[in-house]
Amino acid sequence: MSKPSPERMAAYATSLHIRDHCLCLHTQRAARRLARRFDEVMRETGLTSGQFSLLNSLNRPEPPTIGAVADLLAMDRSTVTANLKPLERRGAVAVVTDPRDRRGRRLVLTDRGRDLLAAATPIWVREHAAVEAELDGGGGALRAGLALLN
Repeated sequence: MSKPSPERMAAYATSLHIRDHCLCLHTQRAARRLARRFDEVMRETGLTSGQFSLLNSLNRPEPPTIGAVADLLAMDRSTVTANLKPLERRGAVAVVTDPRDRRGRRLVLTDRGRDLLAAATPIWVREHAAVEAELDGGGGALRAGLALLN
């Protein structure tokens, strides 16, 4: 095997710099690890961390539109719709016609969905407290920094 050229070594050095400094990469990796952690503790409810967040986003006085949920979760509408399917099959969510605009759809958290949310919330509270305890200064500084990107 021949020795890599100086250009290839410079490109590799750039890749190492990006690996070590890229905020997007570090945020994505942390988000994946955090999601896996919450997925594990939520397993007893049969929910994933993403489904828990989706159910929470529906827990409002008035059923939201798909667009409102997509905005809150920073997802596109088609991704929200796809993620709703397993929750619909479980009877946790119903998609209904908007009574004020027959072209629109509203997402209703059913009694089954409220029961799942009630079972999962204490698990989330415990695990969230554990995560915050592991962070220097709790999660406040992290939330503030991430909020600047929204």
